[in-house]
Amino acid sequence: QVQLVESGGGQAQAGDSLRLSCAASGRTFSSYAMGWFRRAPGKEREFVAVTSRNGGTTVYADSVKGRFTISRDYAKNTVYLQMNSLKLEDTAVYSCAASEQISQTRVVFRTLEYRFWGQGTQVTVSS
Repeated sequence: QVQLVESGGGQAQAGDSLRLSCAASGRTFSSYAMGWFRRAPGKEREFVAVTSRNGGTTVYADSVKGRFTISRDYAKNTVYLQMNSLKLEDTAVYSCAASEQISQTRVVFRTLEYRFWGQGTQVTVSS
């Protein structure tokens, strides 16, 4: 069992930066690939970014590539999402998720491949 708690969301203006954090507790943090997803109002949840167990593989959605960076701190059992150059369309509830993996480098993108989810944190970007 893994418990995930996100923080760092809030209000921002277009062009600003925010950093989301996701603190994990429970089973070994390093056993999981960690992903960020988001759900905008009236839309389905979508993949944002993922990092592998060893942090060596990271993949981003095209919509955030070059603006967002995912990273993980094993000492703090925390995964981060640094969001720069925020756009109005980044407004959403952001959730982190954990996917237990055998491979150190494998990443997954579909929500059904993630067993554990945080409660989400709201990010609102205004002009």
